[in-house]
Amino acid sequence: MNSLLVLNAKIVNEGSCSESDLLARNGRIERIGPDLSSLVADEVIDASGLHLIPGLIDDQVHFREPGLTHKATIATESRASVAGGVTSFMEMPNVSPPTTSMERLHEKLAIAGRDSIANYAFYLGASNDNLEDVKAAPPQEIAGIKVFMGSSTGNMLVDDETVLEGLFDHAPCLVASHCEDTPTILENEAIARAEYGDEVPFHLHAEIRSREACLRSSSLAVELARRHDARLHVLHLTTAEELDLFDTGPVADKKITAEACVHHLYLDEDDYENRGAMIKCNPAVKTAKDRKALLQALNDDRIDVVATDHAPHTRDEKQADYFQCPSGLPLVQHSLPILVELYREGQLSLETIVKKTSHAVADLFQIEDRGYLREGYWADFVLIDLNQPNQVKRENLLSKCGWSPFEGETFGSTIDTTVVSGKIAWRRGRLREATRGLPMSFDR
Repeated sequence: MNSLLVLNAKIVNEGSCSESDLLARNGRIERIGPDLSSLVADEVIDASGLHLIPGLIDDQVHFREPGLTHKATIATESRASVAGGVTSFMEMPNVSPPTTSMERLHEKLAIAGRDSIANYAFYLGASNDNLEDVKAAPPQEIAGIKVFMGSSTGNMLVDDETVLEGLFDHAPCLVASHCEDTPTILENEAIARAEYGDEVPFHLHAEIRSREACLRSSSLAVELARRHDARLHVLHLTTAEELDLFDTGPVADKKITAEACVHHLYLDEDDYENRGAMIKCNPAVKTAKDRKALLQALNDDRIDVVATDHAPHTRDEKQADYFQCPSGLPLVQHSLPILVELYREGQLSLETIVKKTSHAVADLFQIEDRGYLREGYWADFVLIDLNQPNQVKRENLLSKCGWSPFEGETFGSTIDTTVVSGKIAWRRGRLREATRGLPMSFDR
């Protein structure tokens, strides 16, 4: 299929919503406008009653390949992505072996080129012993530099002050940081273990991975970025206190930016009672007050983008006791339906959702020709039915782990169609397996 014509859609793009048609040819958007029905295309979709938005660009996912493929693969998770309206992803380096060299990153690019239905890019990971690799990395080939400032598995925790100074001074592009303070967390774990042994209740996760641990580490990252005039992106904020570290305004005016994740916008500490281990994640889901503050910061342009931090583990792994249960949950298939629920509740506009999941991500990471519905840009877009309820059922889950913390929940919207680089990847509940995404390129 070289051409696709979409008619009668309500297009949400660049701050407005209006009915229009869209023609894609050879992977790119050729025309947007009214009355294109006379044009000829290989496939025509009548989108009457549907909203058309740019495809989501998820700037933080963990697809577990190589080395952890019993949990997930690039193939399986990219399919879950397009089923949820995510057309492009940026994948994290904490796999096995970790992506701490360009050789390892190129290996992942090759896997994605073979297997991924969605568009893709990968972060280069920082460690205490690869500063020279980071300094030499070509900025056009990587999503960014990922640094775990405080908490990680394997050898990816960066706690050497000299390395951190060098990283912020010499990083060739954006530094994306996971900010939690390990000494604070270990102290809190010891307190909990002294009272409960190994049977720590999951609702204490937010106290163990505490707001103080988040704020202490985020403050350090921001201080380092300001001192070295570095480009910093702080991932998955969870507390109201951290918001004071960031300025309001458009992404183009900032060197220090912030991200919120869908589960922190949708869940709060009351959800531990029913969801328990299934929502154990790092940083932790916190209070209703924090959730409200994050939503407000999103609307105020203090938080710049929304992502998932999609991080699947097997169902058996999530059944372990608190200290053995891994943190993370699968989210890419339901991030857009969750955001639409927040729209239906009046907490976010559709225009804000589009801005924070597509426009601002493309601007922030300097992605070439994606993130907007513009003539000449790659045709990455989603058709949503805002009035078609969709229940989350185990048999419909596409992540390899085979579970979701939202099983049994009914969202009020349905992803009708997902188009990746001009080709239909998902259409009315079915994958088109022949579709392949493309590597994202960066204008740096």
